[in-house]
Amino acid sequence: MFEVKNISKKFINTRALKNVEFHLEEGEIRGLVGENGSGKSTLVSIIAGIFQADTGSMIKDGKPYHPKSRLEANKEKVSIIVQEQGTIDGLTVTANLFLGKEREFTRHGVVQTKDMTNEAVSVLSRYGIDHIDPYGFIKELSFEDRKLLEFAKALHVDPDILIIDETTTALSHGGRGILFSELVKLKEENKSVIFITHDLSEVFDYCDNVSVMKDGEIIGTEKTSDIDERMLKEMMVGRELQHSYYREDFETNITDEIVIEVKNLTHSTDLSEVSFTLRKGEILGIGGLTDCGMHTLGRLLFGLDKADSGEIRYKFTNMPVRNHIQAIRAGIAYLPKNRDQQSIMLMSSVRDNLCLPSLEKMQRITFISPRKERQLAEQGAAKLNVKMDSIDQYCLYLSGGNKQKVALSKWLIMDSEVFILDCPTRGIDVAVKASIYQLIQILKQSRKSIIMISEELQELIGMSDRIIILKNGRIKKIFERSEHLSEEKIIHYMI
Repeated sequence: MFEVKNISKKFINTRALKNVEFHLEEGEIRGLVGENGSGKSTLVSIIAGIFQADTGSMIKDGKPYHPKSRLEANKEKVSIIVQEQGTIDGLTVTANLFLGKEREFTRHGVVQTKDMTNEAVSVLSRYGIDHIDPYGFIKELSFEDRKLLEFAKALHVDPDILIIDETTTALSHGGRGILFSELVKLKEENKSVIFITHDLSEVFDYCDNVSVMKDGEIIGTEKTSDIDERMLKEMMVGRELQHSYYREDFETNITDEIVIEVKNLTHSTDLSEVSFTLRKGEILGIGGLTDCGMHTLGRLLFGLDKADSGEIRYKFTNMPVRNHIQAIRAGIAYLPKNRDQQSIMLMSSVRDNLCLPSLEKMQRITFISPRKERQLAEQGAAKLNVKMDSIDQYCLYLSGGNKQKVALSKWLIMDSEVFILDCPTRGIDVAVKASIYQLIQILKQSRKSIIMISEELQELIGMSDRIIILKNGRIKKIFERSEHLSEEKIIHYMI
């Protein structure tokens, strides 16, 4: 059905793809995995018309295929759901859904918005996301609903080939159910899917074959029935994996010193009378379904949002914490879930991103030394081994895992005392995940306090001293660390 021949791509000094070749059959779901920076997103972006290859060619249905844009790819029945945000904030849901297709609803030179909205209602209902208001603006939607909207938009093209670039980590269990049920339908209709994910269990559950990329090349393609997860991980990282990702100890080893105390915290419809404490040297996991209120809780603790009632006492500092600027000064770090929109500045350099929270510390009267700024940035990049051309490279051109490293490193060089990490391993590969888990353990050993908000139960079980499960904005259950704690026990309180 589809063939890639000797595709190569270079960005400035970085060789992103090197003579990539592969074939995609009709009715095939092909997994595409590899470490961050291996070239996966670049390859599918070329297939989807976002980038153009430097050399090589593509063939679809026996004919040359070379789209110059996503719209051209859509006309050829190829659509993509990109890894990060693929919607435009200033437009409505309906306008985003039919962006570039306005002529289909134009009569005598005027766009018939009523017809367009009626069609949007039909599309949203067809894919089980009719809770999204077609009249609403994109900025009013959660990150998950934005991704579901992008999914509906991609399917509305009626694609022969659907590309999913690391989308499932942005979705709740319900959202994943919608996505995977549609994948099964596509396969039954003899349509094909290229599926990029870092959740290897999804590869084995849904993919017929899996291709592994490393350093811009496809180093192997295997039937999922012929290999297991450990073999796949070893192909990805190029070595045998010796250790578990997660903590191997089951002793909490926490002091009694309270760092943050939350009492009866209430915020709109997201949270209601939430109370808990965070202790020095503790990894406190916060879990639940996507809309349980856990992401709002992270924003409240960092001072980005204001609670309707209740209080947060920051007992580790004498500084007032009424907003995010005061939170940074007090030693609180925050890593948002939505990396490209909220965590880093894509059109700024690695240096600017790493140094931003530390500018006040470097400032002398009104002057910031460029030499000190460069030293601090190089120090921060080295802490987590950020792969880049230089500290002057724009973050836009980093892989997802290296963007996450930059987002974390800027707080490490601040020597923050409390780390609020919202989905810290979303959309990153097994090797970078392992390094982040190791970092979290080092922070704990250094008596730093961590709040880890996550939608991945294995992550919460593997790393947390305690786990708070939220449901409908309330604390439903608190679990202590135990080797006998299972996903089944936790899920019972989540749904």
